[in-house]
Amino acid sequence: MIGLDSTDATLIRLGENALYRLTRPIVVRIARTMDYFADVCNEVSVAQWLASENFPAAQVTEHKQPIVVDNHPVTFWRFIPGRPGNNSDIAALGKILRRLHDLPKPTSFTLPTENILDRVEPRITTAAVPFEDKEFLLNRLAELRVEVARLQYPLAPAATHGDAHTENLVMSDGQPILIDFERFSWGQPEWDLAMTATEYRTAGWWSQDEYALFTDSYGYDVTSWSDGFPVLQAVHELKMTTWLMQNIGESQIIADEFQARMRTLRTGQRGQEPWRPF
Repeated sequence: MIGLDSTDATLIRLGENALYRLTRPIVVRIARTMDYFADVCNEVSVAQWLASENFPAAQVTEHKQPIVVDNHPVTFWRFIPGRPGNNSDIAALGKILRRLHDLPKPTSFTLPTENILDRVEPRITTAAVPFEDKEFLLNRLAELRVEVARLQYPLAPAATHGDAHTENLVMSDGQPILIDFERFSWGQPEWDLAMTATEYRTAGWWSQDEYALFTDSYGYDVTSWSDGFPVLQAVHELKMTTWLMQNIGESQIIADEFQARMRTLRTGQRGQEPWRPF
């Protein structure tokens, strides 16, 4: 459709999107359905804006995009030489988020307003899980919507990534490059910070020392916000659980992990049963 050769395309990652590397090299990003078209358009605008700010981030190619193929929005990105981010890059994540949150509001386009819970309900209603699980999750979602609406945030609004974890970094020549702008919006930086804090407090994916590296590099610990962090933590737990539930048919390991996360949500007992990352 745009003249690129897909022969020998290599799958990089299969998650919320499918990412393939072409031999040119270009990365092709394929969204799940047309329901994500507006998000994909936003991704392209964000990438162009970040490039104009000389921010270390993934860049789109010169092709007119997005395009639509078989009801999938598709975008094209310059390949970034380097390695995927991992647990050793937790300080780099804090540092790049600090730089992101300090950027001025873009004027070349309008960032969507942050809606941290917008994908949760569709995930619940369409997932192949027992009715009692769906009922519990929908009730929890309704409770959290009320609690989120009452929050008074300590930090100033900013451009937020929306899915801020180390796997959305590429380390190139020792420097972090930010990728994956699908959930990029204008909102509260506390939500970006609370993702890592929830991975630490609930999932058990970070040690105390590793989490301290993150907060020191950013310059703020969101868990110190005693009036609000428990709400943010509960929201991220719900999001992490409902993201996983979309994939329970893929393996028994994923189905078992979904039930482990449900036990955490039902009992409120965090850290006693570490979550398995996917």
